Amino acid sequence: MEHTVVNLWPLLGVAVIIAGFALRAHPVLVVVAACFVTGFAAFLPVEQLLATLGTAFVKTRNLPLILLLPIAAIGLLERYGLREHAQASIARIRSATSGRLLIVYLAVRELSAAFGLTSLGGHASMVRPLVAPMAEGAAEVRYPNITMDMRYRIRAMSAATDNVGLFFGEDIFVAFGAIVLMQTILHGEGIDVDPLHMALWGIPTALCAFIIHAWRLYRLDAQLARSAA
Repeated sequence: MEHTVVNLWPLLGVAVIIAGFALRAHPVLVVVAACFVTGFAAFLPVEQLLATLGTAFVKTRNLPLILLLPIAAIGLLERYGLREHAQASIARIRSATSGRLLIVYLAVRELSAAFGLTSLGGHASMVRPLVAPMAEGAAEVRYPNITMDMRYRIRAMSAATDNVGLFFGEDIFVAFGAIVLMQTILHGEGIDVDPLHMALWGIPTALCAFIIHAWRLYRLDAQLARSAA
């Protein structure tokens, strides 16, 4: 059996991205630097590297518009009291707590991602304007003297809930890019795996992630009670 030597030096681009974000450098500069490091490590000619960057730029030139329009719409909604209305709405539900609310959002986020609806949530479009204010509002009803540290913890747990639900939920979706990538790599190595079979094996992991994070959210209510006391 012939073994092909794989050049791992292009992975230096990943190290550049990690170092750049750790140093809080400008994201565009970090990405461009990582592209150049990867290209040079792969022995690409400078002309081909510049052409590749130019082609990628042309293909994604509408991306800023796609990102800025939703942010502008969300900003206008917040300007006219979206966060306040969300807090007032959840305050009317006496049985609601921060942990229970986030557990419900975790279930919805994970199930929707499992069906490929990954754009239904997100930090900018859902967590900041709706989920986090509602979780804070639920805490304010029970604990009017809630500290600022606990407010930050509620916001952090809201963002973490969105991350966990999306990350483990989309692994169940059969057309998810990572599953297709793994199936392609395994097929290239002579191992034929059904993508549906791979997606089904993501269900136990998603269930474990839901149980573990739901327990953390349950403990959040206890931490809020101790902080208020």
